[in-house]
Amino acid sequence: MAGLINNLLILFLVFQNICLGFRSPLSVFKRYKDTTRSLSSECLGSDQTVISLGLSDFALDIRMPGVTPKQSDTYLCMSVPLPVDDEAYVVDFKPHASMDTVHHMLLFGCNEPSSTENYWDCDEGTCKDKSNILYAWARNAPPTRLPKGVGFRVGGETGGRFFVLQVHYGDISAFRDKHKDCSGVTLHLTHQKQPLIAGMYLMMSVNTVIPPGEKVVDADIACHYKRFPMHLFAYRVHTHRLGKVVSGYRVRNGQWTLIGRQSPQLPQAFYPVERPVDISYDDILAARCVFSGEGRTTETHIGGTANDEMCNFYIMYYMEAKHAVSYMTCTQNANPEMFRNIPQEANIPIPVKSDMLKMTHGHHEETKDTDKSSLLQQAKKEEEEILGQDFHIEEAVEWPGLDLKLGQVSGLALDPEHNLVIFHRGDHVWDENSFDSKFVYQQRGLGPIEQNTILVLNPSNAKLLHSMGKSLFYLPHGLSIDKNGNYWVTDVALHQVFKLGADDKEPLLILGVALQPGSDRNHFCQPTDVAVDPITGSIYVSDGYCNSRIIQFSPNGLYVMQWGEGTETSSGRARPGQFHIPHSLALIPDFNQLCVADRENGRIQCFRLETGEFLREIKHKSFGRELFAVSYVPGGLLFAVNGMPYPGETEPVQGFVMNFSTGEIISTFIPLRKSFEMPHDVVASEDKTVYVGDVLARAVWKFVSTEKSEAIVEARLKSKPESTDPVKKQEKQHSVQQASTGVPFVLITTLLIIPVVVLLAILVFIRWRKTTVYGADGEHKLDSSSGRILGRLRGKGGGGLNLGNFFASHKGYSRKGFDRLSTEGSDQEKDEDDGTDSEEECSAPPPAPSSS
Repeated sequence: MAGLINNLLILFLVFQNICLGFRSPLSVFKRYKDTTRSLSSECLGSDQTVISLGLSDFALDIRMPGVTPKQSDTYLCMSVPLPVDDEAYVVDFKPHASMDTVHHMLLFGCNEPSSTENYWDCDEGTCKDKSNILYAWARNAPPTRLPKGVGFRVGGETGGRFFVLQVHYGDISAFRDKHKDCSGVTLHLTHQKQPLIAGMYLMMSVNTVIPPGEKVVDADIACHYKRFPMHLFAYRVHTHRLGKVVSGYRVRNGQWTLIGRQSPQLPQAFYPVERPVDISYDDILAARCVFSGEGRTTETHIGGTANDEMCNFYIMYYMEAKHAVSYMTCTQNANPEMFRNIPQEANIPIPVKSDMLKMTHGHHEETKDTDKSSLLQQAKKEEEEILGQDFHIEEAVEWPGLDLKLGQVSGLALDPEHNLVIFHRGDHVWDENSFDSKFVYQQRGLGPIEQNTILVLNPSNAKLLHSMGKSLFYLPHGLSIDKNGNYWVTDVALHQVFKLGADDKEPLLILGVALQPGSDRNHFCQPTDVAVDPITGSIYVSDGYCNSRIIQFSPNGLYVMQWGEGTETSSGRARPGQFHIPHSLALIPDFNQLCVADRENGRIQCFRLETGEFLREIKHKSFGRELFAVSYVPGGLLFAVNGMPYPGETEPVQGFVMNFSTGEIISTFIPLRKSFEMPHDVVASEDKTVYVGDVLARAVWKFVSTEKSEAIVEARLKSKPESTDPVKKQEKQHSVQQASTGVPFVLITTLLIIPVVVLLAILVFIRWRKTTVYGADGEHKLDSSSGRILGRLRGKGGGGLNLGNFFASHKGYSRKGFDRLSTEGSDQEKDEDDGTDSEEECSAPPPAPSSS
């Protein structure tokens, strides 16, 4: 009987601890004591800063707690402690900000923030100890994802224990309605040890002076590298409004290798380094910013206000863990003479349209058409982006567009109203009788297609909204739509490219000579696709089935240049810049690249827009021998479709979702209704809806993204979480007593009743069996089991990250706008060759978290 009572007591304790001691995956994180953030109801975030992403991963939401800056050029800081005791790694950054309200954001890592307030003016500093820059954002830059196996190390014995967010509010005219701002960034962290440790190298000019009216002013920076090898994978440029182009290089034995080059007037994202660049001991890192003082009446100096300037070139790198250094800077010009040999491209401004300039500058400029609703729409749009770009898409089986009666579907596009536009061949068919051996069209006697070849559909219900293109084309092929809604199409029978207005019956522009194939500047040979640069208006044509080139034209159709050559069949693998049917184009303005689906070589090739320089190849075994089409979505996703496998091959025909920065395949997709036969074109919208047109199946499929774990995280961040008091206050001992504080009465009652019911059930069972159920072994097992349940980890206190105010320690470089911000001493990591310290995109200190 004594044994029975002991067993019952043990069972009672076990069930009690299971019921009251059960913790969510977040229970491995620290309990924040009295640090719950009280965000404004206007904020899109939530009080829940930590979200579990599985056994080893979690997301940390870092947001301004609903602030309203009172004057322009305000720098505000806030801090969040790392919610775990042991070492963790940041592997992804997702910004939540709009350039309408925020000029830029910086995220620092340190051990002691400058303040323990909910937020503070960064004049007080960012961190009391040394800080590292982990992330920087400006001008609606897209999310940044690190390469696989690379992470910023935080926590543990060596990493920082606090994150400090610094937000620079430039022009506060957007706050005239007194709304609250909750800009910030969501981090994806993992406990899985990363073999490669990421770091930040900041190159920054501190003494540049731009004379008024001066047309060209160069700011040069160069330092010798004196550490273990590092590998560069991303870069970011930053100036204010006078900057025209910023370029960074590695100089080794007199040879200049480009790291990255970009206009600072475009979204200031971390762009991928287009070719692998490694830095070894005694290499030189060099950067140049090109400014223009035109329009200024006084000298412009380096500083932190809107009317000052900056010249920053950020480099993200990784190193082997045993040699890793988290942050380095360069603020000098160790060898001015060497810049006589800088590549000429560093001196050529990257053109940016005036409307883009107005859109991207937020300093003291009126945004007449911007109101609170547009700001919220922008913020919601960013909220809906998928954290980490890890998701899957599947066919929208209820979409009726699959049942449309179409000819051979050759091209798809989305117009500015997000309507789906289809380009098809009506009753004409491209077969073996269509062309002779010299690519001259043989079926002119059929006349042009008598059906409307361009159909505009409602993307939701596939209802026809508009149609055109009757009696214009013989064999339609490629379709794209520019930002003004003009249609750009190719006809492989006519060997021409057409620009059509959405409501015009006659073409606005025709390139090529009708029915005459050729290879000179005035002729095409079965051109396949068109892409139009939304910034410059430049026209790019892929030409084609019987030529192997990309041709660039000016906005009014004048020949500019061309690149590419045919693939040498005898050499085996195709070399960079060689094509075997350049079949589809995807223009990526964010990265200044043009990507080409090199069909018969089964790959994607990407080139620099201005020069046609080959940058990289994306090729996977699962592509098979043919890759038909490619499409890009702002934010970093690339979509593609391949061809049917050759006899004896097994790679299926399917669609691909890829990370543009790394080229890796995130997901694949196939239709549920019908099957792909020859998917010929693909187009994707910003909400990740994908359409695929099939030339043989004569059909169009619609695919939509399905929620996975990281999308669910975003939904949780937007919804108000239940009270976490019991989780915060519960300890492994006194679980019943402490859990009762703050737990709803119903929950307490339920938790107390469960063990009683279980005990009663056990007693009834025992009386029925009239025998002893558990022996000594069972007792032992229960004891060890309950010990495991009761023995949970506890959290420690957090730490913080900091980056000091560099310019305060360089009074010769202080300017009127910067003096107010520079209150902190130097705290950068010193290098042998440079005596600099803090970052300087906003030489103000980041915020400190509430103590836990």
